[in-house]
Amino acid sequence: MVANAKRRGLIVDTALALLGGGGSRALSHRAIDRAAELPLGTTANYFPSRAELVRACAERIFERLAPDPDRVAEIRASYSGRTAVEEFTVDVVRRLAAVPALTAALFELRLEAGRTPEVAAVLNPFLRTGFEEDVRFHRAAGLPGGRTEVGLLHQAVNGLLLEFLGGQRPAEELEPTTRELVQRLIPEELVR
Repeated sequence: MVANAKRRGLIVDTALALLGGGGSRALSHRAIDRAAELPLGTTANYFPSRAELVRACAERIFERLAPDPDRVAEIRASYSGRTAVEEFTVDVVRRLAAVPALTAALFELRLEAGRTPEVAAVLNPFLRTGFEEDVRFHRAAGLPGGRTEVGLLHQAVNGLLLEFLGGQRPAEELEPTTRELVQRLIPEELVR
């Protein structure tokens, strides 16, 4: 069973590398088998459908991008109000920018969901759940704003990272731009 879990992980990580490096066209069962140096048919045995593979990829992306609990605790203990939102948002951007191929894979999955109903059926509920968890965290932490502001921050961070991945925004601009986005998207009247 351990070998199976390791092989499953290898398949998913290889799929993410292919997806992040070559887009959704690069993602096929055979391409994964070849890149992972596995016998042809192995990926199909673990993930018979593209939808199952996409779900595993999405789960792995969010697993790998999960925040460090110690960092979350540090921010909660050290900051409040809009400054806490800033620190949490900067942390998200840093984590995503640190693994550009993984972040690109996430964008590729989102684009594929727009083209392929089967992928959308798997990915979109997963993304909605993640958003709802972010809203719950925001409220539970007593941060200023609510669902609307969390949604705006999601959109702003996605746009910022897309520019970074596309080479239109240098890495050194990410943190100051993120801080400016939070300042503008969380208006003073929401800060108590």
